[in-house]
Amino acid sequence: MAKTAIVILNWNGLGFLKMFLGIVLKYSIDNETIVCVADNGSSDGSTEWVAENFSEVKLIKLDKNYGFAGGYNLAINQLNAKYFVLLNSDIEVTENWLHTLVSFMDNHPDVASCQPKILSYYQKDHFEHAGAAGCFIDKYGYPFCRGRIINKIEKDTGQYDSQIDVFWSSGACMIVQSEAWKKCGGFDADFFAHMEEIDLCWRFHKAGYRVCFLPDSVIYHIGGGTLSYSSPVKTYLNFRNSLFLLYKNLPDNKLFTVLFIRRMLDGLAAIYFLMKGSLRSVRAVWKAHMDYYKAIDGLREKRKAVKKLEMKHTQESLLNKSIVFEFYVKGNKTYKSLIS
Repeated sequence: MAKTAIVILNWNGLGFLKMFLGIVLKYSIDNETIVCVADNGSSDGSTEWVAENFSEVKLIKLDKNYGFAGGYNLAINQLNAKYFVLLNSDIEVTENWLHTLVSFMDNHPDVASCQPKILSYYQKDHFEHAGAAGCFIDKYGYPFCRGRIINKIEKDTGQYDSQIDVFWSSGACMIVQSEAWKKCGGFDADFFAHMEEIDLCWRFHKAGYRVCFLPDSVIYHIGGGTLSYSSPVKTYLNFRNSLFLLYKNLPDNKLFTVLFIRRMLDGLAAIYFLMKGSLRSVRAVWKAHMDYYKAIDGLREKRKAVKKLEMKHTQESLLNKSIVFEFYVKGNKTYKSLIS
């Protein structure tokens, strides 16, 4: 059994594999670590290229695109390791990135997952949207990061170079304790892509684990490699999965109120898209809500399963503010101003 398995989920990402896979091997491979490319039914020759150029990489070939959540679940089920590192294909790692993560996990068995500092590949002195310097959600389920609030991305000047507990670790790059992964059930495959890592980390907290950010491990992320940030498909998944996330995990005394307000906020977002002339985004929000209602029976069963994980001392560490209100009304557009 390898101590650490780095799993790169690929879907028609040959260009990214050519850019970054060799660097991952250079800074990661040792006799305790394996690198695995799990392919989600690509048609661009990705698996053939990996097999021809990197015989030391383990290949897992899936028969179709199962999405981020389902693809990782299927791949990890075929691996045996103490830690799994989920790594996007559009990431450039740096020297000691992995050692820092693994060493921290070794010394903190109560931590289910942690993430490195995630900077922009194209603007290396700025944070990247998907993770930045540690991740949280507000009272209505909107995700944000130290270094990224809504669409405001900060320059990295060392202002967040502290190791802290966070609410969720970024799926762009996260190390996960295999025991915690199995206990909490891995990703919810129905999410397909986006916010599945927040859902999993919420379950980690309910089961009594911690989730952390480590500034001394640094990576550079292109971002939007599979779906651009402006894609209507991404809009649909984010809105639908936010509702999934809240229904499954909110405590009973907040469920009705929070979901009601979130639906109102989503309606305002749809009006905003309409005023911008983005009819595809309006349709994406509408479809997200319709599909949420269609899935409610299954979500009800999942909520029951989540409750079985809960420990009496577990605290729900959501920010008790609305980042939409803070950002657009009060003008608080950085993490430091948000929490002050």
